[in-house]
Amino acid sequence: MKAIVIQGKLELVEVELPTPEPQPGQVRLRMAYGGICGSDLHYYHEGVNGSFVVREPLVPGHELSGTVDLDPAGELAPGTPVTIHPATFGTPEPGIEDRPHLWPNGAYLGSASTWPHTQGGMSEFLVVSNDMVRVLPTTLPLRRAALAEPLAVALHAVEIAGGVEGKRVLVSGSGAIGLLTAAAAVTAGATEVVTTDVLPGPLQRARDLGVHSTLQVGTDEIPRQYFDVVLECTAVPVAITTGLDAARRGGIVVLVGIPADEPRPVNLAPVVARELQVRGTLRFNNEIDHAIQLLDAQPHLEQIITHEYPATQAVEAFTTATNSNTSGKVLLTLWPPEIAGQHSGRRSSLQ
Repeated sequence: MKAIVIQGKLELVEVELPTPEPQPGQVRLRMAYGGICGSDLHYYHEGVNGSFVVREPLVPGHELSGTVDLDPAGELAPGTPVTIHPATFGTPEPGIEDRPHLWPNGAYLGSASTWPHTQGGMSEFLVVSNDMVRVLPTTLPLRRAALAEPLAVALHAVEIAGGVEGKRVLVSGSGAIGLLTAAAAVTAGATEVVTTDVLPGPLQRARDLGVHSTLQVGTDEIPRQYFDVVLECTAVPVAITTGLDAARRGGIVVLVGIPADEPRPVNLAPVVARELQVRGTLRFNNEIDHAIQLLDAQPHLEQIITHEYPATQAVEAFTTATNSNTSGKVLLTLWPPEIAGQHSGRRSSLQ
């Protein structure tokens, strides 16, 4: 089978790998779409994501959709449309029994956090365990379904905030995760959702998505001590400081973006002075099921996808995804005949 592989910093190639055979309790999927995530970009551009270093060829991708190719148990018919919960849960611990995404020794598709690495889904076929498969409504296109994983991240952030119904919400950063987080907040009943960014392109996409207002960092003044909930999606220290300053007394600030694993300056005085609650959020638990429902019910969320490339142009796709002013979510089509044929004759940019 064909696969996209990151071999190291700025080394992205198309390779042939053995087609995997599903074992009992597993299903083989034929992949359709793979979204490019920030972690994928770090692995490609830097050869590392946080403290996780690419030490062997890594197939990226955990934002996925496709169809069933082979279910040895015969429960899922070939061609059944699906998306994937990309986590394999580890060892339960006291106090977090209901949060398996926090259990140690787990794994995530397309991650160098494990050894051997956990291979992702930017390939022609992928074998996963039955419990990772989510069957899609027949009314939900595979293209839009590729947003289920990042939307689940956004929904989990709203859950960590304790809900946002009737609240004033600031979403810091209007990249793909920020846009989906803003959409999740609007859907969850926030009375006011304001998004920020340093660039005009993401802010226009936020307005198109239906947020109540946008603020350009460095140009517009961000209200101080105003918002009930701040959902910080950039992990930039100055943005975290600004988010803390924007939260009202007793407000909640949720850190959605993943910061570098190193000391960085953030002004924590508002946390004490206004008794703020600062909460972290990691991936998601079971919110992907809710994400599927929302994507089916709200077709306009698909506009977050700004670019689509065939897998043979993966380098160009990764380059495009780096430019957050011009791109939202960038998708790769992963060789399914019904999709790949639409791109016939396009030149490969793989190196």
